[in-house]
Amino acid sequence: MPTALLRDDAIRPTEYTRWADAHKRFARREKDASIVAGLCESIPRQGLQTPITLGISDRWGDVYVTDGHHRAVALMTLRAPRFPFHWYWIGDRSVRIEDTPFPYHLLGLEPQP
Repeated sequence: MPTALLRDDAIRPTEYTRWADAHKRFARREKDASIVAGLCESIPRQGLQTPITLGISDRWGDVYVTDGHHRAVALMTLRAPRFPFHWYWIGDRSVRIEDTPFPYHLLGLEPQP
């Protein structure tokens, strides 16, 4: 998934109103800043070891980071081109990681290889 899609009008944060809010909170809290700094150090050498989890609203089709906000902020800080991810539907259905192709059309994109 292109890291450039981690923005307020595409792949949104679930725990924060905007990505800028996540960046600010992580920068001012020592524990969060340490996590992001560690990721910024390890990602260039080892890649992202744990994929980011995306949830898609079953009702509205909105896409959210449901797990991996620190990883997402580190990737944005590093301006990494892409990131590994898992995804699932958020809704009345049981929650399970999907193994079907991601619905890129929800982000206004063509299917990715």
